[in-house]
Amino acid sequence: MKNFIFTLFLATIIFGCKSKNQEENQKNKKINEFAIIIHGGAGTILKKNMTPEKEKAYQEKLEEAVRKGYEILKNGGSSVDAVEQTIQVMEESPLFNAGKGAVFTHDGANELDASIMTGHDLNAGAVAGVKNVKSPIALARKIMTNSDHVLLSGKGASEFAKKEGLTLVDSSYFYTEKRFKSLQRAKEKMKLELDHDDKSAFYDSDIKDYKYGTVGCVALDKKGNITAGTSTGGMTNKRWNRIGDSPIIGSGTYANNETCGVSSTGWGEYFIRAQVAHDISALIAYKDLTLTEAAKEVIQKKLTKLGGTGGIIALDKYGNMVFEFNTAGMYRASMDDQGKLNVKIYKE
Repeated sequence: MKNFIFTLFLATIIFGCKSKNQEENQKNKKINEFAIIIHGGAGTILKKNMTPEKEKAYQEKLEEAVRKGYEILKNGGSSVDAVEQTIQVMEESPLFNAGKGAVFTHDGANELDASIMTGHDLNAGAVAGVKNVKSPIALARKIMTNSDHVLLSGKGASEFAKKEGLTLVDSSYFYTEKRFKSLQRAKEKMKLELDHDDKSAFYDSDIKDYKYGTVGCVALDKKGNITAGTSTGGMTNKRWNRIGDSPIIGSGTYANNETCGVSSTGWGEYFIRAQVAHDISALIAYKDLTLTEAAKEVIQKKLTKLGGTGGIIALDKYGNMVFEFNTAGMYRASMDDQGKLNVKIYKE
C-alpha cells in the first residue's frame, strides 16, 4: 500500500512537471514569423452613431494601412519601415486625428506629436508640438537615427526636420472643416473634447462621429525585430502647449525584442502616470506574464482604477497580437504571416 501511494505521488509530480513544461513550450512557441497590428484610436465608438458610409471608409482605410506594412514585412523588409509607412497612410487620412485632419488647439493651430522605438537596440525618437511637418512619424524616426536626442519639440523640431530634408507644409494642409467646427463647439461649451473619452468630451447629437483617434502600429519582422510607433494631433481645444502620452517613450510607445511592442491610445495624462506601454513589457519580463495577461492587468485593472480610458495594441516576440481597451470601441486591424486580415471597430 505504501509503495502504491509513493508511486502515485511520484506520478503526480512527474505529470505536473510535464504539464507545466507543455504549458511553457506552448507559451514560448513562435506563432508568427512576422506580423503587424494597428489602431486608429479608442473611445465611445458606437455602431448606432456610425453611418454605413463612414463605417466602410474606416474599414477600408484601416485595411489599406495594415496591408501597406504587411507587404513590406512579407518581402523581408524591416519592422521600422513597416511601422513608419503604415502610420503615414493614416497620417494622410482626415479620418484620424494625426497629420492631415488633426484636431485644433484653443488658439486654432494644429500641434502634432509622434514617437517610434526599435526593440533590438531600445533606440527611440519622438517629436512634440510640431506645426509644419507633413509626417510627424517620419520626423520621429529621423530624430531616432540622425540625432543624439530622443525628444524634440516645437520650432526646434521643425528646424531639424528642414535640415533632414523632410516635407514641410503650410498649416492649411492639416485643416479640415469638421475638425475646425469641433473647436468652435468646444469653445462655446468651454470644455475640452478628448478624442478618446466621453468623460471630458461634449456630445453634439447632430455630429454622430464625434470621436477621432490617435494612430499607432507595432510590427515584428522576419529577423525578429519589433518596432512600435504612435502619431497624434492631441486634444481638441487644448491650451498651453499641452503634450499627451503619444510622444512619451514608455507611455504611448515602447518596444523591446525580449518582450513586446506597444502603442497606446487614450486619455494621455493617465497613460503617462501609469507608464502603460512600458508596464506591459515589464510584467512580461519580471512576472513572466503572457502578453494577453499583461495587457489585461494594465488596461482593465491599473488604468481603469486610476480613472483612465483608452487602449493599446501590442505584439510580442513570438508574434502573438493583442487589442486591449476599456472603451466602447477601437479602430483596429492586424495581419499575420499567413495574410489573415482582421479589421474591427466596435467592442465585440
